[in-house]
Amino acid sequence: MEHFDLCVIGGGPAGYAAAMRAIDLGKRVLLVERDRIGGTGIYNGALASKTLWEIAHRVSSTNELMRTRGREPFRLSWEEIGKTVNEAIFERKYLYACHMQMLSNNKEGTMLFKHERGTGKLVDRNIVRVERSNFSVDVRADHIIIATGSRPRTAPGILADEKHIFTSDGIFAIEELPKSIVIIGAGVIGCEFATIFSNLGATRVHLIDRADRILPFEDADISELVARNLERKGVIIHRSAKLESIAVEADQVRYDLSYADGRTETVHVEKALLSVGRTPNVEGLGLEQAGVEMDPTNGLIRVHDTSTSQPHVHVVGDATATNMLVNLGEMEGRHAVERIWAGKKDALSYDNVSSIMFLDPEVAGVGMNEQECRKRGVSYRVARIDYSCIARAIAMRRTKGCFKLLVTNDDEMRVLGMRAVGEHASSAIEAVALMMRLGTPIRELAELIHPHPSITEGVQECARMLLGRSIFKPGIFDDRMQCYTWTPELEPVVVAA
Repeated sequence: MEHFDLCVIGGGPAGYAAAMRAIDLGKRVLLVERDRIGGTGIYNGALASKTLWEIAHRVSSTNELMRTRGREPFRLSWEEIGKTVNEAIFERKYLYACHMQMLSNNKEGTMLFKHERGTGKLVDRNIVRVERSNFSVDVRADHIIIATGSRPRTAPGILADEKHIFTSDGIFAIEELPKSIVIIGAGVIGCEFATIFSNLGATRVHLIDRADRILPFEDADISELVARNLERKGVIIHRSAKLESIAVEADQVRYDLSYADGRTETVHVEKALLSVGRTPNVEGLGLEQAGVEMDPTNGLIRVHDTSTSQPHVHVVGDATATNMLVNLGEMEGRHAVERIWAGKKDALSYDNVSSIMFLDPEVAGVGMNEQECRKRGVSYRVARIDYSCIARAIAMRRTKGCFKLLVTNDDEMRVLGMRAVGEHASSAIEAVALMMRLGTPIRELAELIHPHPSITEGVQECARMLLGRSIFKPGIFDDRMQCYTWTPELEPVVVAA
């Protein structure tokens, strides 16, 4: 029986990162993947959907210019769109394939790394069985990392046939752009696809939201800004709506809604997208054979940091049922390996994790927002500046957006969190994320020399507003700039800096 230091079950972003970190530490690794290396992160998740978003964003930008010139809108067929998405997927897949082949052809790599295609499951405490059609092999591993990813969550009474009613995985298999679509769920994935379809310009989009506003985990001003832009593109948002039923009738989808005020509504569309989150793939792994504790209430693995009840079994990525993001999965994969062999003791911290939502405009964030601070009773100061005050945004003709910087309510004014909404949002938050990690006060940000014109000058202006040094004064442009303090005892106090 072949022996490995580590067996990683699952070759998505988290599992692959874990395997590569173990190789760094000179460990012999078996990577087991039943389908395709890269997983959802490439094929029906981050890369594919963001390529779609980039295409749709460019189509929308082109058509905004076309409208100002009185010209017919630019349109792409789904075949043309799909070709570009497939090219992006192939490029990323090729990187993985070349990398693994080079590892296998390298003498040292051959000793340290092996990839086995198939389904992995534990049959004893340290024995993993790998199975595929007409093949089965048992291997022994000192340590095992579960990185089996996730799948779209289903909803009671809704059958996703992937022909009329799609999941976020199946939507990529549509044959042409629908004339209309309803998206069930107004979280990140639902709003991203609402943005994509509306920006492509060929589809009337309906978005069902059980809450009174989309993206309820964000501050109201951020979610409302996104909602207004979606509605400007023709998206119909059913707020505070309960989906009573949905069914396929005569090659269309009919859905029935009810509202808190007693109203009801029936709508017919061509297609539907079910977007109510994802659920971990933890079934059939034989974890009971290794004594790994499961939560009887939900059937998920009990995880602390990346550890399970058995010290030689770790869980990373979507399989943990929390923080289902590629960058966090990769971080967890590396962290698990470092806990095993590099003497790492500190638990993972998710406090300063940067995230991005591919909406219109894009939304990036790090740290806490206002509603999180208020929920925790954390006193803060905040500065908010509209993109219409930023020279680069004006030059780009993309002035719908804002920066929002939260700092501690003391003389140090260290960063608690930031939200960026608009062009270059994801790039603009990284310096602030580093400041949070290092505990750097905002006066350092205010004194940097930023390139001009650049979007990041807006972040600097937020810092200057909080310090009372801004070029434009909040008391003059109070519709575009705000600066105030919140404490648990008081309502927000506006400061005209």
